[in-house]
Amino acid sequence: MEEPQPHESIDAIGLKCPEPVMLLHAAMRRLAPGQELTLRATDPSTERDVANFCEFLGHALLSARREGDQFLYRIRKTEN
Repeated sequence: MEEPQPHESIDAIGLKCPEPVMLLHAAMRRLAPGQELTLRATDPSTERDVANFCEFLGHALLSARREGDQFLYRIRKTEN
């Protein structure tokens, strides 16, 4: 079964900390609870930062994987 399309996609390729998480935070504010987004980044610090962001704000980190030099995340906004 195919995953539904995310409501928003963030391309943070080439951006360094803290820019990927700043873009993520801004995008999450635009989403309604239950909506999802994807984030694509090359900064290795996103492995730690995205997980911490989701845990701190209570969002669901649905997937986190690495493809070559890129890190791919899928996140669902939860009720806050």
